[in-house]
Amino acid sequence: MRTALAEAGRAPDSARLFAMLTVIVDETAEQAQARYAEYRERASYEGALALLSGWTGIDLSRYQLHDTLAYVDTDAGQSALASFSKLDPDKVWTVRDAVEFVSIGGRGAVGVGDASQVADELQAIVEETGIDGFNLTWVESPRTFRDIVRYLVPELQRRGAYKTRYDEGTLREKLLGGDRYLSAPHTGASYRR
Repeated sequence: MRTALAEAGRAPDSARLFAMLTVIVDETAEQAQARYAEYRERASYEGALALLSGWTGIDLSRYQLHDTLAYVDTDAGQSALASFSKLDPDKVWTVRDAVEFVSIGGRGAVGVGDASQVADELQAIVEETGIDGFNLTWVESPRTFRDIVRYLVPELQRRGAYKTRYDEGTLREKLLGGDRYLSAPHTGASYRR
């Protein structure tokens, strides 16, 4: 993505990259794993099948759960199907595998554990990918976010990986390091009054 920005005439760091992540964190790893298992039991596989069908443009209800997902061109989001059938040549995804995968966390990663374990995972993802942050999703609202604030945020703050206070300024200034408005190469800048 950073290369694509540079090829488009923008600074590689002129956009912030975020990954979707579902966090299931608790006081102990065992408690978090137990809650994750409970969520898996309560997951709606019909709902996940419908969601995945919408993303891929393929009516997956016509297939058996043990059928292998194969890449086909559709008018829907190409990346959804590609992520299950093309990008990892060593994994053969069945309809069941894909439905179970998206049933908790959609197509994003799921971090499960105590605060230290989840913080380790988040920091490893940032180091490996160079992303700027996470778009956190929930399994159970508001519990997911309460647990993140109660357990994970203090651990990240202890490590210096999460703010302890907020600076003055607009969201753009905070995300992009001082630019109050869109920079000239950005298409949206031409609409500024």
